[in-house]
This record gives sequence, structure tokens and C-alpha cells, in this order.
Amino acid sequence: MSLFSVTLPLSAETVADYHRTGAWGDRTIYRIVRDHADNRPDAAALTDNYRTLSWRDLVDAVDAFAADLRMRGAIRGSSIFVGAPNRMETVIALLAASRDGLVCCPSPHRNHTVAEIADMCDRAACNFYIHHPGHGSDAEADEILGLISGLASLEHVYRLRPQHEAPFAGCLDETAPAVEPAGDPDLVTYLAFTSGSTGKPKGVMQSDNSQLVAARGITAAWGFGEHTVTCSLSPFSHNLGCGTLWTSFVCGGEFVIHDWPRTESTLDRLEAANVDYLVGVPTHAMDLLEELNSRGIEKYERLASFRVSAAACPEHVAGGLYDIGIPVQKGYGMTETNGHQHGLPGDTRPQVTGTSGVCCPDYELGVFDPDDPDRRLATGESGLVGGKGGSLMLGYFNDAPATEACLNADGWFLTGDLGRIDEDGYLTLTGRRKELIVRGGHNINPNLLEDLALRHPAIDLAAAIPVPDERLGERACLAVMFERGQRLSAAEILRHLADEGLSRYDMPEFWLPYDDIPVMPNGKLDKQEIIRRVGDGSLKPEPVS
Repeated sequence: MSLFSVTLPLSAETVADYHRTGAWGDRTIYRIVRDHADNRPDAAALTDNYRTLSWRDLVDAVDAFAADLRMRGAIRGSSIFVGAPNRMETVIALLAASRDGLVCCPSPHRNHTVAEIADMCDRAACNFYIHHPGHGSDAEADEILGLISGLASLEHVYRLRPQHEAPFAGCLDETAPAVEPAGDPDLVTYLAFTSGSTGKPKGVMQSDNSQLVAARGITAAWGFGEHTVTCSLSPFSHNLGCGTLWTSFVCGGEFVIHDWPRTESTLDRLEAANVDYLVGVPTHAMDLLEELNSRGIEKYERLASFRVSAAACPEHVAGGLYDIGIPVQKGYGMTETNGHQHGLPGDTRPQVTGTSGVCCPDYELGVFDPDDPDRRLATGESGLVGGKGGSLMLGYFNDAPATEACLNADGWFLTGDLGRIDEDGYLTLTGRRKELIVRGGHNINPNLLEDLALRHPAIDLAAAIPVPDERLGERACLAVMFERGQRLSAAEILRHLADEGLSRYDMPEFWLPYDDIPVMPNGKLDKQEIIRRVGDGSLKPEPVS
């Protein structure tokens, strides 16, 4: 049984237009990988902590898994859920979906509870589950199997052995007959659940073609090729990790899986693997800078590019990377739009620290009036950021109303982010429309508050949240987590914010010293969880003067 239609959710006219303009092509992601295997069979394609697969090895592994799936009843539209940390099996499952028109969901993250993972499987009618024991924030072993065992849709569970064994060791029937690829780059092959920072996570549907738009754009802009060794510090359970994988496949270089323990040096690992294209979120950038600084390294020029994406990157972090000699590729995108925004080689320091780069070909950004989202604003005006084109999702799974609600009258996807686009096409983000703290009619930008707070060396993480107020509607509260062994008073924080130029009208009126600010799987601070805890009284903001 499959809930995924084999009919493309987009109109025939839209699909034809994408193909006519070249935004979409005729090759699946699997076909791209297979072409590399035909042309360079012995070149390195995929590396983890234990082994390297050549392009031919990778294709053989995908073909074997696809044959096993077909023997166990997989049909076009069948869904595969991956409940595992970063492993080669996730890559193989994603490529098998591309190969045969299946739908792969790698969203279950180690930070998700077992119940949350089971809910994803239930909502999208999981047909095949790839199980790594103990995966999930509250998991110890196989608890997830008990929760999904009653699903009418479930056909088979692949129980993974320890990672040092070969991918899918002991899981596949070697007698399964080979089958010819049956994929179509226009159909849904990838399902990703949003972070859920505003309500219940939604399932975002993408095709091979919609995912390849950004991968091609980044590859072309930065001149990546067969020589490029890529590593994503973001996991495959986040869209950024998968998007980086597609970029590596497009350029034909080696992809290094981030599967080493947190206690090990990232810098040593990257250098041992000869990584020259690195991708991560601002937290990863902060950690890398800290490691470089701790070693007294003043210039680091081994990387061809470091894409910092998924969350607003504080100016001092992007500037720190730039100053140490790392070419920064500021990124922007969403699960719904893929990573369409990227910086360019040779960007100036102000462009690196203050913007999120330019839009890739075959996708377009616009800025719209927040009070009238159908009215497009002129270049340089600030407003609601929208986008349309080949990189846009095919829709939310089983939720047409939510899909329609995020589009304006002309079909532009409204991101909820506020920003402006300059004459050179560079996007500057200024905040989230839904996150603005409105104090008596005055808009306070939480991103600015957080960015200025993070400039203090004693502050590790910061989150600006609204506190309800009967008279003014909302007041601003700054939650902070300090670096180990550091501490500041509220007065010292306010003095620091003033020294950084924050207006007295934007100053927080509450603060919340917090030992463990929750972080979502995509690396963003989980403000909704902090707000929830404040609401139920388990956290109590302290007033400041």
C-alpha cells in the first residue's frame, strides 16, 4: 500500500515550462551517479569512518537494495523511512528511491523522540523502515519497532548491524533478481518533515529535479568538480545534509560522511580526508573558529568554500571565518525551497557578514508587502521574502490547505522571513515576520538582539523571545547560555548591548539565564520550546531595568 500518488502534484503546464527553460532535466539523481560509475568506476564516491566506496561500488549497493525492495513488494510511490544516524545506508536508500520512483524520508533525527518518529511513520504510511538500534532521543534499543509494528502499511524492517560491517550487511536477500531502473526525475522521491518550530511538522515533497536546481547552481558558481571533496556537518536527517550530498553528486567528487564522535577534532578529520568544501550551520562555524583559535592558527586557506546555512549566522562569526582566510559561502533556503541562495567567490567582507548571497539560476526571489503579500516591492525595499521556480517543493504531503496558504495569488511561496534584495541581487535577511516582538506597536527584531548578544565572548547561545504583557501586548526577553566558566549579570548584558549600538527602545525587559537552551535538529534554537516552558511556569524570566 502506498499513499504517494504516481501523478506529479504540479500542473502539466508548470512541468513543461520547467523542462522548456532547462530548469528541470531528464536524468534522475541515480542516473547521474550511474553515469559517474560508467565513466570513472574506480574513483572515490562515498567515504565514512570505515571504508570508501567507488562509484561502481555505490551503484552496485543501490542496485542490490533496490532489488531486495522490489522482491519485498515495493512499488512506485512506496515509502522508505530511515531511522539511523549518518550512515552509508541512508545514501543508498535515497538513491534507491531515485532509481525506482520510491519516496525516501530520512527525517527521523537523533533528537526526535521515539513517539515523534512513530508519528511521522504513521502520517506518511511507512512501507519500509531502516532501523539503527537506539536511534532517538529517548531510545535505548528497539522501542520504535514496537510502536510501528501495528501500522497496516509496514511491509518490512531492515535491522542494521554495527557500522563497521558492510552497508546492509545481513539485511538483503542475495537471490533477489535484478530489476531495471524505473525512476522519473519529476516525481516525488524525497519526503522531509519541517522542524516544527511553528506547529506540527509538515511533510515536504520534493522530486529529483526540484532538488537538483540548487545543487547545479552552487556547483557552477564555485567551480566544483571531480576534484572536490565535500563534507556536510549537518546530518542527512536535515535538508541541508541531503542538499550537500546532491551537490557532491552533481560535481562528481568524493563525499565524506560526518560520522565521527563529537569528542574528536573536526579540524583533524577534515584535513585527514582532504575536505575542501565544507557545509554546516552557524554552530559548526563557531566550533571550527574556536578550534582554529585554540591552536593559534591565524590563517587557514585549505578550504575552497565553507557554506554556512540553515540559520542566521552572526556577523562576527562570518567575519571571523573571512578574516582567517576561509571563503565563506553564506547560504539561505528552507526545506520547502532547498538551498537556493549562495554567496559567490570573491565576495567582500560586508557581503559575507551582512547578506545571504544571490539566488541560483532557475529560481527567483521577490520581496512583498507584509500587509499585502500580493504586492511586490521595489529593489532595496524591505518586506516579506518570497520565491518561485524549479527549486520549490511539490507541496506538503496530504495537506493541500497548508500548501495553498503559503502561496500568494501569483504562486510565490511566502517564506515568513523579512528581508531586502539590493541592486546586485544579494539578499539581506532582517528577521522573521512571525517572530517579531511587538511591544506597544514597536517592532523589535529578535535576530538583532541575538546577534548583538552573541558578540560578547562570555555568551555561547542567545534567544530573544516575547513575554506576554496585558498593556503592551509583548515585551522582549533575552535567554542566554554562557560559555563554560563564564557568567554575566543582567546589567553587564544591557551595558554590552548598549555599547554595540542597540536602541534603548529595543532593549530586553526580561532575561533568562539558561543552562541548556534547546536546539532543534536543524541547528536552530528551539524558541517555541523555551516559550512553552515559560508559559507552563517551569522557566521564570527575571525582570531587568
